[in-house]
Amino acid sequence: MVDSSLGKGLGVLGLGIGLGLLVYGAAMGIGNIGGRAAESIARQPEAGGRIFTTMIISAALIEGATLFAIVAFIIK
Repeated sequence: MVDSSLGKGLGVLGLGIGLGLLVYGAAMGIGNIGGRAAESIARQPEAGGRIFTTMIISAALIEGATLFAIVAFIIK
């Protein structure tokens, strides 16, 4: 009984660490996209619309992949 609960606890710990790293990586990616987009728009204001659209699409793709991975972690 002790080994079973220890294994379950370690599994939950691994899940928490994995999800934390996943969310951290996604946040870093989205932050980098936002920062670089702001710099690019400041350098070339005339291209702001295209840069903004590309930024939104990239951020949505990162968020989608992150959400999919979170759901896969939780279901597993």
